Amino acid sequence: MKVFLELGWFFKQEKKAYISGVFLLLIVALLQLVPPKVIGIIADHINEGTITKAMLVEWVIVLVGVGIAMYVLRYYWRIMIFGSSVKLSKILRNRLYQHFTNMSPAFYQKSRVGDLMAHATNDLSAIQQTAGAGVLTLVDSLSTGGFVIIAMAFTISWKLTLICLIPMPFMAMLTSWFGTMLHKSFYKAQEAFSSLNDKTQESISGIKVIKTFGQEQEDIEDFRKQSEDVVQKNIVVAKIDSLYDPTISIITGISFFLSIAFGAKYVLNDELSIGELISFTTYLGLLIWPMLAFGWLFNIVERGRASYDRVATLLREKVEITDHDKALDTLPYGDIQYQIAEFTYPGDSQPLLNDIFLSLNAGETLGIVGKTGSGKTTLLKLLIREFEGYQGEILFGGQKLQDYKLEKLREAIGYVPQDHFLFSATVAENIAFTDPTATSEEIEHAAKLANIHDDILQFTDGYQTIVGERGVSLSGGQKQRISIARALLMNPEVLVLDDSLSAVDAKTEEAILSSLRQNRKGKTTIITSHRLSAIQHANLIIVLENGQVIERGTHEDLMELDEWYKEMYVHQQLEELVEHGGH
Repeated sequence: MKVFLELGWFFKQEKKAYISGVFLLLIVALLQLVPPKVIGIIADHINEGTITKAMLVEWVIVLVGVGIAMYVLRYYWRIMIFGSSVKLSKILRNRLYQHFTNMSPAFYQKSRVGDLMAHATNDLSAIQQTAGAGVLTLVDSLSTGGFVIIAMAFTISWKLTLICLIPMPFMAMLTSWFGTMLHKSFYKAQEAFSSLNDKTQESISGIKVIKTFGQEQEDIEDFRKQSEDVVQKNIVVAKIDSLYDPTISIITGISFFLSIAFGAKYVLNDELSIGELISFTTYLGLLIWPMLAFGWLFNIVERGRASYDRVATLLREKVEITDHDKALDTLPYGDIQYQIAEFTYPGDSQPLLNDIFLSLNAGETLGIVGKTGSGKTTLLKLLIREFEGYQGEILFGGQKLQDYKLEKLREAIGYVPQDHFLFSATVAENIAFTDPTATSEEIEHAAKLANIHDDILQFTDGYQTIVGERGVSLSGGQKQRISIARALLMNPEVLVLDDSLSAVDAKTEEAILSSLRQNRKGKTTIITSHRLSAIQHANLIIVLENGQVIERGTHEDLMELDEWYKEMYVHQQLEELVEHGGH
């Protein structure tokens, strides 16, 4: 029952609803004692020949009244207890979602999306069951069982009651043992479901790659094996679960046998009347539900505890990027300075960045180039505080990045990543993601700056076209330009383009860069690119190699150096010349 203690915070929060629900449950449990007693009284009157029509009508009215009262009370306790359990699911779901949004990329590098989804669905459902059906079965089994035993002992025969309860300790021991096994098995079953969930999500997201390489059958076989693993682990849970009812049935069967055997003896000895024996066996029948409910309770509780352990472990994951108490609640503005001696990704042994020292004046453009894996994207992620833990500091307007509230820092930076994520919504909604209050004119203006307006007008429904999940219906260049428009709509102090022009042609690239130069005067821009034409206009260009700056200066400065930058520039110019037929 440890899970009920762990959920104590919620029961305190909803104490009015739970106390009211439990109180109504107790009244229902008491009302259940009336029919068996009435049946016994009527049986004795029939046996003695003293039954009358008026008497029978009176008792029928009593039974009907009790039935109606139980109907109404059961309706309201369900609303109170089950309604509260739905609130628990909502609270935990919101906590999980907020926790997910607060976690840094390092968390998502080690976590599987399918597993996180399983926590927010299957696990929360099991916890909700514990706070609803679990509380019901706990209270109902104890109250109904307790009241029935009291009624049997004090209104009929305490000796016969004790005899019938002899098998009960065995039931308690067996159900406790089953519960321990069930907890372990259900935990494994939930883990297997998480793996299957992750496999499904990954396969659907990567279906194009799977089909391109003809790996459909291999992927189906892999899915079949994981699905079979889920089935086998759940069968183990079902086998343990199936032990409850037969065990309880045997125990109750033994109790019935003892009650009939000894009860008949007491009737023959005139210690009990026929009516009292009938009432006693009817009460004993009422005990079957509490016994079954007790076994069901172990089932629900152990499932809920396993799921709550999984969710609690996830919620205990530390949020790495946080605001300190005196963080500035203002938008940063000004020069940007990198003063990083060393940065190593969590879990890596070798640093990715070394000796990065540079200064970018407000309103200037910084171009970053280098081979794949040289550290270009990492440099940008440190600026938006996706990662920390570097030796040194990054200053924005003379203040450390950590001196600003994270929300304000990111409001000042429009970031267009390499992986252009679009939502399954309209084109207009995707562009307006950074400012949901934007007007149609503002959305179209941002689209024009990103040179995507004319393309959008050619779509089936224009700006109201649904792009599909992750922008599946768009080309790479269209997704890039919509992502750029989304960042431009917020008119950020700093615009960061992380290789965001790679999928557009040279003419479109020049049109976008020209728009940026004209419309972002006085605003800072940082561009990383493999194509040097995208950054040759920059006020400062740095060349990274193995996480270190090996060249820096303007385009003209770097051409004069006659090193890597010039070599790549000449090479790319020759490629472009060949593409255009040597003209």
